[in-house]
Amino acid sequence: MPGGMPGRMLGGMLGSGRPLLPLRSPLPSAARAAHRDTDTDHLTKQAQAAAATDWKKKLTPEQFYVTREKGTEPPFSGIYLNNTESGIYCCVCCNAPLFSSDKKYNSGTGWPSFSEAYGTCGRDESNTNIVRRPDDSLGSRRTEVVCKQCDAHLGHVFDDGPTPSGQRFCINSISLNFKPGSGQ
Repeated sequence: MPGGMPGRMLGGMLGSGRPLLPLRSPLPSAARAAHRDTDTDHLTKQAQAAAATDWKKKLTPEQFYVTREKGTEPPFSGIYLNNTESGIYCCVCCNAPLFSSDKKYNSGTGWPSFSEAYGTCGRDESNTNIVRRPDDSLGSRRTEVVCKQCDAHLGHVFDDGPTPSGQRFCINSISLNFKPGSGQ
């Protein structure tokens, strides 16, 4: 059959008289892949929207803003800034243990500060519940700290802390729950 003839014939058989579109995509393979990625992105965005709705139900608006939208609470406003009790600071979203009161100190910056994450062994953070990520959002390079279990934004870490770690984990109080008891 000459090119286009099968479409005309099938279209005629179905009664429309118009040729049908070919079953094989006319898009080049790269364009088809990009189209599939768009479909996947749409599904991912739907899943993210559903997750955001769940987080909005669980968290206060302030907690949601800081932990899910990477916000920052105002300095000197956090409930745990001056807390000196022994215990463990956990993620407000998933309760993963994040920081020990044994490593908390007053940095004078306006946010609770810790010299290392809970579970750190020397410089090894593989047994902690934090992840470090590059953050260029304010036009300068910083290192964001997020919860390894639920991806909640916690704050940032800087290289101006006390020895021996030299680290200052500057963490939003609103991203934490405090569990009193041993800080070990």
